[in-house]
Amino acid sequence: MNKLNPTLLASRMTGMRTLVALTLTACFAAPLHIASAQESAKATTDAAALSKARAIGTKNRSSKVYYIKKFDLNGLPAYTPQQQVTGTIRQWGDNYLKDSGLMAVWEDQFQKFQPGVKFADNLASSAVAFPGLIAGVADLAPLGRQALWDELKGFEREGAKPNDAEGTEIVEIVMATGSYDVRGWTFALGAFVHKDNPLSKLTMAQLDGILGSERSGGWDGLDWKTSVARGPEKNIRTWGQLGLTGEWADKPIHVYGFNFKYHFADEIDKKVLKGSGKWNENLKMYSNMAGLKHDGSLTPAGELMMKDLSDDRFGIAYAAMPFVTPQTKALALAGQDGKFVALNIDNVQNRTYPLIRDVYYYLKRDKGKPIDPKVKEFLRYVLSREGQSAIQRDGKYLPLTAEAAKEQLKKLD
Repeated sequence: MNKLNPTLLASRMTGMRTLVALTLTACFAAPLHIASAQESAKATTDAAALSKARAIGTKNRSSKVYYIKKFDLNGLPAYTPQQQVTGTIRQWGDNYLKDSGLMAVWEDQFQKFQPGVKFADNLASSAVAFPGLIAGVADLAPLGRQALWDELKGFEREGAKPNDAEGTEIVEIVMATGSYDVRGWTFALGAFVHKDNPLSKLTMAQLDGILGSERSGGWDGLDWKTSVARGPEKNIRTWGQLGLTGEWADKPIHVYGFNFKYHFADEIDKKVLKGSGKWNENLKMYSNMAGLKHDGSLTPAGELMMKDLSDDRFGIAYAAMPFVTPQTKALALAGQDGKFVALNIDNVQNRTYPLIRDVYYYLKRDKGKPIDPKVKEFLRYVLSREGQSAIQRDGKYLPLTAEAAKEQLKKLD
């Protein structure tokens, strides 16, 4: 056997020690790196973290065209100026109009008809809309939701005068139908159950029985109505009360929903619970969370609740299509006419589905006096075929039907 040269042997031993050291370093360093990544990805509901995460997701969605289907807009009126107007229109409100670029398109097209008009926009959030109106620094307040009770009350107090014929009044214009399933862009709400649930549909009265409780009245705008009162006998707390039999008959209904600070709850309160604010006593509420996604974006409350519903055969959630899972399904809903309507994009756009949500413009005017001419002309443009076609091209909000646009145009006279 050949003997190794001492110098060569020493070199090989050094190499082996180096290899072992590198291997050990890799073995121990990798877990430390993973642990560090996991540590930084802790879930949180911290307000600053949620705001940052929301901005990431909104930016990613804002430039996308989600709907390529073209709805028939021929029944909408083409925009023809009633008069040439001048001046600056000040807008405070809904950021999603700015984020998607839709507002820039509207303003550019409108100025081709009305070159004497300029715009000064503060489109930071629907939260700034009514403060702008009330303070007199905004002419138009776009909102991605309906006005809240506090906002209407603040406006009422600001514009109140001893003589009812004086003062100011609010004008509410529906400018677009909310999306079918685009997060942030005013998506429709729905009632969702586990896929194993034999139920396929609910009336709005049944949904009230599930989500609500006994009440002595409810708000219709700023008016309290005792006519919508109901007793506890109309509460629905088991699946058997909805006609299910067998193993379902005596099972309690587990109710999931958004927390009351989120405006989805306000929509359900107005449209299902008659403005009462009286909810099922066992409602499990959810909040958005940050820190769960690799891209830093928000994990919405709807996603979290639908994940739980996926594991709960006896649950029901008021949520939305962006969060549906293979284990959950949407129920058809019936309005006052008794007709059941499925939750799909066509029924949201044609406005037959009961829980669509709308996108609004609010403005104030002096009682008994016409709307500011430049504001009226701009709203006429938004409600026209040209304005609604821009919504369709943007592919997130949905264009109004001709009938809906006609109803809104009447409010401008």
